[in-house]
Amino acid sequence: MTTATTPGPIVVPLTARPVREEYAIRIPASARTLAGFREWIRTADLPPCCRVSYLGGEVYIDMSPERIGSHSAVKVEITAVLYRLVQAADLGVFLPDGTLVSNRAADIANEPDALFIAAATLATGRARLVPAADGRDFVEVEGSPDMVLEVISPSSVGKDTVRLRERYHQANILEYWLVDARGDDLRFDLFRHTPNGYELTPATDGWLPSAVFGGRFRLDRAWNRFGLWTYTLHVAPLEAKS
Repeated sequence: MTTATTPGPIVVPLTARPVREEYAIRIPASARTLAGFREWIRTADLPPCCRVSYLGGEVYIDMSPERIGSHSAVKVEITAVLYRLVQAADLGVFLPDGTLVSNRAADIANEPDALFIAAATLATGRARLVPAADGRDFVEVEGSPDMVLEVISPSSVGKDTVRLRERYHQANILEYWLVDARGDDLRFDLFRHTPNGYELTPATDGWLPSAVFGGRFRLDRAWNRFGLWTYTLHVAPLEAKS
């Protein structure tokens, strides 16, 4: 866990925006199964800022606007750093938010805030890229990625901390990275897959070791001159075992 407490600007809450009729979402009965949901989501005409997930027979819809300082900013920093790391060492495939991940054993289809698939995982078929209908690209990851990231928002606390954590473990995802930047304290947790559930990785001087990436990570933040958080994901080699 990494924490940081810093004073910031006054935030004035805004009133909720009215729901527009053209944003009504009609979910077919067939979407209550994983196969049906995957078929529907590929052709569904969803409104902007709409995130839809399938978890064990239930469909979750989140239309809350993504917060800049406590969600978008930290997500883009982690994504940028890990993408460069993966590309530089040719570790595998790193994908940002908007990528659908499905797993039959865990009965889940969800778009995490980021994910990583190691080269060996692709080679063995533990995870695969699902082709688009025209065969010219890919639209989904099926199976077990090596790592997923979720950044908690006010509307996703229970989903990220309980329901997704359980489903990701059932999907045999090796590491679950969870960030909560909503409050005065920045929380950065790395959960490691074990047979009995996810185990919280202990931090050493703020550094969290990752077996998936073969390195250590520390997440910090500070206020910038625009009144927004600036996040920094530090990377270091794993410490040698004595």
